Amino acid sequence: MLDFDKLDKLIHEKGRLSIMTLLASRAEWPFQELKAQLNMSDGNLITHLRTLHQAGYVSLTKEKLERPQTRYALTAKGRSAFQEYLQLLEQIIQTGKGA
Repeated sequence: MLDFDKLDKLIHEKGRLSIMTLLASRAEWPFQELKAQLNMSDGNLITHLRTLHQAGYVSLTKEKLERPQTRYALTAKGRSAFQEYLQLLEQIIQTGKGA
């Protein structure tokens, strides 16, 4: 029996799921690239990143180049939470297919 309560509500929100998916795809992402890929406003993206950071799922690094730049990456906790989330989704999909 599937336990839908195990779906991580923090990740399950559409914007945060999008962010977590991109962050899982490579080591780190600059803020501006995340913003462009996700087509989010600064405020919306910052709010989601702040929530994920406060949960310990995302780390940030600030660099001072010609222009200040903030890079985001999944933490070990974030990567683990995302993998567990994906595993539960895979179980849900298999159950839905009658497998």
